[in-house]
Amino acid sequence: MNAKQRNSKVRLVLLSVIALLQGIRLPAMAQSTPPRFLLALSKRDHTLAVINPGNLQVVFRAPVGPDPHEVVASSDGKLAYVSIYGGGSYHAISVIDLVAQKALPDIDTGALNGPHGLVFVGGKLWFTAEGAKAVGRYDPANSRIDWIMGTGQNRTHMVYVTPDSQQIYTTNVSSASVSILEKVALPPMGPPPGIGSMAGRQNPPPPPNGPSRMDWNQTVIGVGKGDEGFDVSPDGHELWTANAQDGTLSVIDLSTRKVAATLDANVFGANRLKFTPDGKLVFISALGGGDVVIYDAASRKEFKRVHIGRGAAGILMDLVDGRAFIACTPDNYIAVVDLKTFEVTNRIELGGPDGLAWSRSN
Repeated sequence: MNAKQRNSKVRLVLLSVIALLQGIRLPAMAQSTPPRFLLALSKRDHTLAVINPGNLQVVFRAPVGPDPHEVVASSDGKLAYVSIYGGGSYHAISVIDLVAQKALPDIDTGALNGPHGLVFVGGKLWFTAEGAKAVGRYDPANSRIDWIMGTGQNRTHMVYVTPDSQQIYTTNVSSASVSILEKVALPPMGPPPGIGSMAGRQNPPPPPNGPSRMDWNQTVIGVGKGDEGFDVSPDGHELWTANAQDGTLSVIDLSTRKVAATLDANVFGANRLKFTPDGKLVFISALGGGDVVIYDAASRKEFKRVHIGRGAAGILMDLVDGRAFIACTPDNYIAVVDLKTFEVTNRIELGGPDGLAWSRSN
């Protein structure tokens, strides 16, 4: 540190001391990491609660549409999106301005009925449309749905999109299947079939340097009955899904796209499934069960059960503070579970909580 730097530091300290003595507030220094908030849906009150994860207090509430199920925030943390499900019949996504703390006009998904699962990847909002058996993508920059692909599966429910937006995974509850949608490059198209052949000539081959075409292929993998909640391991190697109707867990090897194991986990009514940030444990919640079931991912055996109430839905991991937030819908609170002791350390009172998300990536 040279003399000039030392003098500047001393001057800053003196100014801070003077300001403190005089009760003057200096402008706050820019934070290296933007503040994050816990987003929690209330099914009973039809609101989105924005919660300070430090003191677990509600900062503000904003109204959303009837029957809200899932929530996600934009990458910049400015907007929250809430799927308005209606058992597959509604066609709206509520939008909340997290900066101005107010509701904005809904997104009308039109014929894409029953929006449910939500993720925000690559500047786009991706969502399942259960009533339309499809996945859609909304472009906030242009305020339009710019891509749709049908799955042909019943109750396409939850969704995961890889960070490069090249693959999409969904659970299809009533078809007992998982869909893998993959973006692929196809060779340039030649002339339509039949042109030239009527004159006794064969169709010429496609031009060798013509533009390639992008399309999507689907792989459908059969799993247990009532598969709903699922997650992809942090290393991207496995997909685990909880099968509510037969109480099993299906483990899919994503490199082979085959079921590697079916675990008799006794998790009937399973609602959500989530890996811990280190990928070592898997949490499974059930609306009809009072315990969160925890599995060891490596051994694929049950590790522990944590009693949290009368039932649970949404699960959200906290990488920063080593916690899991569990939405206990029947009990009207969110349980806070310590990831070291596996004990419930706190509760956040909220009417019929369900979907949970962070306002920023943690």
